[in-house]
Amino acid sequence: MAPSIVQDHYPESFAHCYGCGRQNDLGLHLRSAWEGDEVVARFAPRPEHVSLPGFVYGGLLASLIDCHAMATAAAHVERVAGREVGDAEAPRYVTAALHVDFLRPTPLGDDLVLRARVVETGRRKVVVRMTVTAGGEETARGEVVAVPMPESMGRAS
Repeated sequence: MAPSIVQDHYPESFAHCYGCGRQNDLGLHLRSAWEGDEVVARFAPRPEHVSLPGFVYGGLLASLIDCHAMATAAAHVERVAGREVGDAEAPRYVTAALHVDFLRPTPLGDDLVLRARVVETGRRKVVVRMTVTAGGEETARGEVVAVPMPESMGRAS
């Protein structure tokens, strides 16, 4: 059985994110799922995702890291609570801090693989570390602090 995709379980009213929202027709539609003890996503950059011919735009990498970290936080919190992704609506997290290290230029043409793990869980935050690889080469690393979505953002629905 295929692992459950975190973003498929975001509440309908909060599934509009450019990076991962299934309700955003123009978005990236990132899809994250457990693979063992990591949350993994794969993304195929399109020709318009370039910085220079042949290389992926760094802002895209930061967006993917951001969205994948939020999905990882949601999946982790569900697992800690004794639930799996899909047992209920996935909790929504937002970014409190985002740090990206660009290790080498990311070539356009290879699928990107994002692998994430939670390294710290607190009452009000989840810290996620991840890598981005292209063609088997690590091209970027990220560390993201995720916090539960504030109630004030819920009024947007």
